[in-house]
This record gives sequence, structure tokens and C-alpha cells, in this order.
Amino acid sequence: MARQFNIPDFYKSKITSRIKKFRQLLDPKKKDLAPTVLNFGSIRVIFARHFGFCFGVENAIEIIYQTLENNPNKNIYLLSEMIHNPNVNNDLLSRGVKFIHTTRGQQLIPWESLTPEDLVVVPAFGTTVEIKNLLTKMGVDFCTYDTTCPFVEKVWTRGQQIGQQGFTVVIHGKPFHEETRATFSHSIQEAPTLVVRDPNEAKTLGDIITGKKDIKKFFEIFGNNCSEGFNPKKDLERIGVINQTTMLASETHQIVEIIRVALKKRFGTENITNHFADTSDTLCYASNENQNATYAMIEKGGDLALVVGGYNSSNTSHLVDLCNEKIKTFFISSSENLLSKNQIKHFDLKSKSVITTESWLPKKRPIDLILTCGASCPDIMLDNVLLRLLSFFPDSTDISAVLSDYESKIL
Repeated sequence: MARQFNIPDFYKSKITSRIKKFRQLLDPKKKDLAPTVLNFGSIRVIFARHFGFCFGVENAIEIIYQTLENNPNKNIYLLSEMIHNPNVNNDLLSRGVKFIHTTRGQQLIPWESLTPEDLVVVPAFGTTVEIKNLLTKMGVDFCTYDTTCPFVEKVWTRGQQIGQQGFTVVIHGKPFHEETRATFSHSIQEAPTLVVRDPNEAKTLGDIITGKKDIKKFFEIFGNNCSEGFNPKKDLERIGVINQTTMLASETHQIVEIIRVALKKRFGTENITNHFADTSDTLCYASNENQNATYAMIEKGGDLALVVGGYNSSNTSHLVDLCNEKIKTFFISSSENLLSKNQIKHFDLKSKSVITTESWLPKKRPIDLILTCGASCPDIMLDNVLLRLLSFFPDSTDISAVLSDYESKIL
């Protein structure tokens, strides 16, 4: 049985949680990726099979709120944002938690301000070896309040293992993301390490491995994202790929294959096991489930999609990208972004800015609308978006009646 976490009631849902529980009852092994369709008459809302808080996020939420409850008179610091969700982070700030860094690593609170009596909480993304060493030297306890996702730690362990076997570690990730910075820091303890952002960068790396591009190109593209003293001539002979857990699994597979093919060309297919490490076991199951469920939902089709989550959330932005390939998609942070049935405020991934779009709802009836969210988004936020949506359709069927009707038809 899956572990049940104690998260605050104000993050819990009465609507979408009912959908999740019902699907879990019908499909405990999670083999059915078909979306849930709720028919409200003039609008049909399509939910992904998997969405919302993952294991790592629920674990982190439980720890931070227990820390607050058990230490009412202590100064409590987070190394950076708890997770990439503004509602969660703002709630923690309102309760007196202070952030030491921004998500990009900019110092907000000087280290010398901390004392051994203060509590420092490590966020779900983990942190660097350097920061752990600094806190240990200062006598500040962070181990008791470490919310690092177990699947992130699994990636660190695998990187350490292949490094000890003489492989260079390639990290598929965003160089400035907290998790990638933490993974990079752990990896360089054992191996030359390099961060590759996407398949296009992997293709360039493949050309360097095969000699199609020269070493100058390596430092031009990867010079700021490789370990100190990285030697492309020597350190690109044996490679293993690990990833930032929130990246697209399909892209990680592409990067793995591009590098594997390049090494085969250089060293021969018969020698590939000596030059490429199998690291397929490092992919995060939760990210994979959410992404696969999104593919199945997109295949079902829809007139438009709403993806809810923090604008700096990596896993949420990937869901937006997936949906946007086939369906008009709006990336929103909360129900407040649904200004009216004629106006929506949303985040544009290309311009990295919040914009307002007019006439966003199609005129056809019924509308088929996809609704999902990232792994750092509380279910209650999806409830609020659904309720706001239905307010634009005064003739829509009552929610309790629709849920009861859906469950009765399936059972």
C-alpha cells in the first residue's frame, strides 16, 4: 500500500481527490492511462490519469509543516523555495519561514546571520555538497530537516556509482535549476561531469565525440557547464547519463541514444559496454507517470488545455510543451488567472512573460477542455480552477451529480 502523507487540510481537495481515489480503486496498478472525462453539459472537462503532488513533494510538505508545528519558537530557514509553487512558498513565508537563496542561487540572507540554534530545511530539490559542508562547519543541523526527494538521491547514488567505475557523468538538466546544481555538485566528487540541456546540445556533444566537431566547440557550448579541468579528449571516452528528475523522459531517452550512437561510431558496437553505462533506472517514476498520462490525454483530444502550476516549475512547463504541440494551451498559476469567460492571464513560455489573451474560450458547445497540473501543485488549486470555469457556464450540471453519474456508469 502506498504511504499516506500528513499534509495540511488546506491543500486537500474535495473534487479532484475524489477522481483520483476512484481511479485508484479501479486501477490499483496504474496500468490504465486513459483520462477521466466529466460531462457538465456545455463543457466537458478532461483530467489526466496522473497529476498533482508526487511522492517527493508530499514528503517535503509533510516535513516542513511538522517542523513548523514542532518548533514554534525557532528561526526556520529554507535553503531556497520549498517546491516551485508560489502558493505553497507564500504560505510558508507568511508563517515566518525565511529563504536563504533565490531559485537561481542568489544569496538573500547572509550565512553569518545563522546560529547553531536555527533550523535549516533542505528543499525537495536537494542541495550542494558545498552548502552541506558549510552548514556542518557552522554547527547548523540540516540533516534532521532534509526534504530531498528520495528519487533525486537515487540519481546522486547512481552518478556516484558510475563515477567510481571510471565513467564521465552527463546530466540531462537545466544548468541553473536547483536540482541540477545539487546533482552536479554531488557528481563531481567522483567523476568529470557535464550538463546537457536538450537533444540539440546532445547532438553537438555527439559530433565532438566522433570528431566531426573540434574541441573548441566543446568549450564554446559546454564550457560553463562542465566540471573544472574537464578534458574532452579523455573524459568523453566513457559516459553515463543521469537526469534532473523533472525533465522529459522522452528527451532523456533521446540524449542517451545520441551519445550511445556516437560512442559506437567511435569505438565500435562490440565495445559499447566498456564505453557507455546503463542508467535507465534513474528516471523518476512520478515524472514518467505524469508525462505518459499527459500523452494519453492529448491523444483523447480537446479544444483547449489549461495547465496549472508555478511558472518556474520545470515539470509543469514540460506538460505545457507536450499539450501545446497538439492543442491550444494556457499555462496558469491559479484560478485567479481566469479573469472572465473572455479574458485569461497566462504565462508564455517563449517570451517568459505573463500575458492576457482575449476570447480564449471557443464558441462551440460543448467545449472539450483538458485540465491538469504539475507535480508541485496542490489538488485544491485544480478544484478552484474547475469551479471558476464552471461559473462561466451557468447552465452546467451540478458537480456532485456529475461525479456520481460518472462513478455509477463506470461501476
